[in-house]
Amino acid sequence: MRAVFGVLGPVSAWDDAGEPIALKGPRHRAVLARLIVARRRVVPVGHLVDDLWEEPPAGAVSAVRTFVAALRRALEPERPPRAPARLLVTEGPGYALRAEPDAVDAWRFERAVTAAATLPPADVLVRLDEALGWWRGPGYAEFAEAPWARAERAKLAELRLHAVERRAGARLALGLAAEAVPDLDAHVTEHPWREDAWRLLALALYRTGRQGDALAVLRRARALLVEQLGVDPGPALRQLEADVLDQAAHLDVARLDVTHLDAAGPDAERPSGVDPAPASEVRPAPGPDAPDPAGAAARVWARAAADYDRAVSAGARARLESTVGLLRSLALTGGEGLEAARAHRVAAVAAAEELGDPELTARVIGAYDVPAIWTRADDPEQAARIVAAAERTLAALPAPGHAAARARLLATIALETRGTRSPTDPPEAADLATLAVAGSPASAAPASRSPAPQAPAPRARRAAREAEEIARSLDDPALLAFALGGRFMQCFERAGLAPDRDAIGAELVALSARHGLVAYEVLGHLIRVQARSALADFATADRHAAAVDDLADRHELPLVGVFTQWYRALRLVAAGHPTGLEAEAAYRAAAARLDGAGMPGLERGLLPLALLGLRMSHGRAAAGDTGVRDTGARDTVPGADGEWGPYAPWVRPLALLAGGRRAEAATALRAAPPPPHDLLYEALWCLIGRAAIGVGDRAVMRLTRTQLLPSKGELAGAGSGLLTLGPVARHLAALDAALAEPEGS
Repeated sequence: MRAVFGVLGPVSAWDDAGEPIALKGPRHRAVLARLIVARRRVVPVGHLVDDLWEEPPAGAVSAVRTFVAALRRALEPERPPRAPARLLVTEGPGYALRAEPDAVDAWRFERAVTAAATLPPADVLVRLDEALGWWRGPGYAEFAEAPWARAERAKLAELRLHAVERRAGARLALGLAAEAVPDLDAHVTEHPWREDAWRLLALALYRTGRQGDALAVLRRARALLVEQLGVDPGPALRQLEADVLDQAAHLDVARLDVTHLDAAGPDAERPSGVDPAPASEVRPAPGPDAPDPAGAAARVWARAAADYDRAVSAGARARLESTVGLLRSLALTGGEGLEAARAHRVAAVAAAEELGDPELTARVIGAYDVPAIWTRADDPEQAARIVAAAERTLAALPAPGHAAARARLLATIALETRGTRSPTDPPEAADLATLAVAGSPASAAPASRSPAPQAPAPRARRAAREAEEIARSLDDPALLAFALGGRFMQCFERAGLAPDRDAIGAELVALSARHGLVAYEVLGHLIRVQARSALADFATADRHAAAVDDLADRHELPLVGVFTQWYRALRLVAAGHPTGLEAEAAYRAAAARLDGAGMPGLERGLLPLALLGLRMSHGRAAAGDTGVRDTGARDTVPGADGEWGPYAPWVRPLALLAGGRRAEAATALRAAPPPPHDLLYEALWCLIGRAAIGVGDRAVMRLTRTQLLPSKGELAGAGSGLLTLGPVARHLAALDAALAEPEGS
């Protein structure tokens, strides 16, 4: 007897006479369904146990064997006793269903939809009508909540929607627009986010003489997309609306409703009334002597994009993954490209979550592995939304498995939670006053007491470590590079970690050079520029800066030059030019390059802070000297925080001191938050220390000294690769001198 299986609806089986095969209870059907999902591969008994029960009973393994034995009797009733099974076989640690490729309706359906892409419209209509008729309900209907069925159900549902739209395209190509309208109307009502379905419905209405209804449909689609998803219709819908308003002649023929016509070749038989695709879209590339103003690259891009638009439906999930790959490249162009990539990335993640497929969402989030060198987010709100989506997706991913996807999600959390803390982390001290009290000798626990328990590492730091561990275990170079980028972003828990970051950069350079990961090779060199600058090893930093510029030139990475230009301004400061005028000019030129670079998290407040550091590095070493007084009127006005951007809380006390408002400066100092754990951590503590000396706040002086001591051998702020406030040792010496003076003097 030959068994045939159905999963496009409730899980069922029939014999070769078409009679139903009794599958007994729900656990039996679950075992059968789980084996069908495995597609002839072996499923270990342990996996079956985990899939069948949330809390397996003591005899779960024996129960699975009982279910399998019962299924074998039902599926092969004529098999002699003790003869080996031929259909539901035992192999290694588990079982496999060796069904023929055409014995499962879902497998036949997939092949039918794939084959339809190369058939003429009449055959497409026949083939897809038959295939869609196999559906008896949602795929694996009674296992809608089972994690093991989720991905297969989602895949089949997407294929079915694609088949409905392809069948409608075939009807339009055959001049059967009126027949297509009812099915498409129901289709868009049930699935309102599928732009290609809206396009087909509007086109069908137009071809039946209902121009007003076609426009109403397009405007309804626009309203839904804008109001519900916050996105505008795609180019295909926008173009169709313009064409309907213009009553464009090409709308009256089935020019691009199905893609098989070009695939079948120029001599393929075409149905009456169907024009081929425009010559501009199918003609071969021009010869070497033909005019080619746009260039070969532009020509290839345009044709590939047009082919993709025709071949992949607007609602296909593959579009989301392809889009993220495009956004990744767009982000590396800088400027408007970087800003657009960030905005579209959030929309892509939201669209993936809307589909309810955590595996797809994980791929969409994790595919945007754009390296980052600056530790302050350009758009904190967007970053927080990405982190929240990654956390939700991690919780929803089926376990076990999906190690690479988990690593990418964890690395994303580490990368996007930069200079901030996760909402799940315990709160930090709100201001320096609280932190100073907590760190004072009077607040320390008596020696007789047990030490306080160690606080857990912040969520993002734990995520970075876990991502790195997974990537190393999988031996995946690209994944490891992404994870190392996340670890770099979380390597700022205290001052003095430049050597640790230098090691990360060195590994990234070596790993990326071996495996052709250009963007991460650039990141590795930039990390080493920063770390070696912090350690005052400018000879090595110079070599890495030169390597970065060379890679950027060869691979068209315009953003990279922003960082190397700032680094060269830092070099002038570190070289100690007698007047600092050359360094100031270099900083102003570097700041001009930031305008329009698409990196507001880097741009805001950076130039004033760099100029403040320049003045501190040129003889402003006296304990009471703020260094702010020489930076110009705008910088010395207390409260003129717009100039200082995110650094205002730590500059404000110095500005108040420069204006002679000591009491207000003391209040502002204590109200300032602790500096974020980022590339300017040491620099901001130096500003705090300078202000604490100026107002005579000994508790904050001691706190600052404790924070800065691990970085005693570094240049304050130079770990940014952009600016410096001079040697940390000099700031520590000023603190020590102030603390050595009698209190109240």
